[in-house]
Amino acid sequence: MRILLIAGGWSSEREVSLSGAKKIRLSLENLGHAVHFLDPALAFDDIAAEAARADFAFINLHGAPGEDGLIQALLDAVRLPYQGTGPAGSFLALSKAAAKQIYRARGLATPPWEFLPKPPGEAFVPRFPPPYFVKPNLGGSSVLAGLAPDREALAAMLAPIFQSGDAAIVEPALCGTELTCAVLGETPLPPILIRPKSGSGFFDYAAKYAQDGADELCPAPVPPEITHALEQTALAAHRALGLCGCSRSDFILSGSDLFLLETNTLPGMTPTSLLPRAAAAAGMSFEDLLARLIELGLARGRHAHDRGPA
Repeated sequence: MRILLIAGGWSSEREVSLSGAKKIRLSLENLGHAVHFLDPALAFDDIAAEAARADFAFINLHGAPGEDGLIQALLDAVRLPYQGTGPAGSFLALSKAAAKQIYRARGLATPPWEFLPKPPGEAFVPRFPPPYFVKPNLGGSSVLAGLAPDREALAAMLAPIFQSGDAAIVEPALCGTELTCAVLGETPLPPILIRPKSGSGFFDYAAKYAQDGADELCPAPVPPEITHALEQTALAAHRALGLCGCSRSDFILSGSDLFLLETNTLPGMTPTSLLPRAAAAAGMSFEDLLARLIELGLARGRHAHDRGPA
């Protein structure tokens, strides 16, 4: 097939996207596909024209555009199939404040939160005690995320998020074990337990993308009942948000309580990323994973075409 590989973009996660695209391109070519690369930051106005010359699009974007559903909406309009979730599910999952409302409505345990669309007044105090965990509402890869031990540190953590143009999410900083579980199609993949090696105390950008930045144990060495809960909750989140193809949900196990943190619709595809690691534990090579994502994307595209225009 002629595959349009869309990666790069203009978010803070641009370099992560480009890094993953190198491996994706090589693997797609090994599968016998002809690959044309397009970076929306450099050629956004060419997407529709390039889509007309392609049979399928493989999206490897993080943040906006990509995880916000814009590229997916554009591809839907020109009827080019692609891997993963459509526009609505993409944006619901990208907005942590929106996704957490859906989790809560479906009975999925998620930490309490404060959504701050703009800088709060000096008298603002979250409704739960410190320490706090702070993150951008639309951001990913732990960029600008971090721990704030008290109210003064919270203000310092919030400032760069608002300066970036994003809103902020504040949660209680739960102590526990970080875990993640991916879904491929409608099948959960083996969960992964994450032990960061950086001094930040959580799975930050350096731990995620530095070689040997964290111990990532797959399958996660947790009791069978926790594995079952991770798999079923990841699948429930995938369905609740209306996702397709694949997703990866992040959790923290605090004592005996499992909390769902967020769901990613375009998980990282670098050599150190979690989705390829989980797929490998399920017996799939990287090329097997790409082939399955393409198969699921084509099936989704046929279904959407059969339904006709909305």
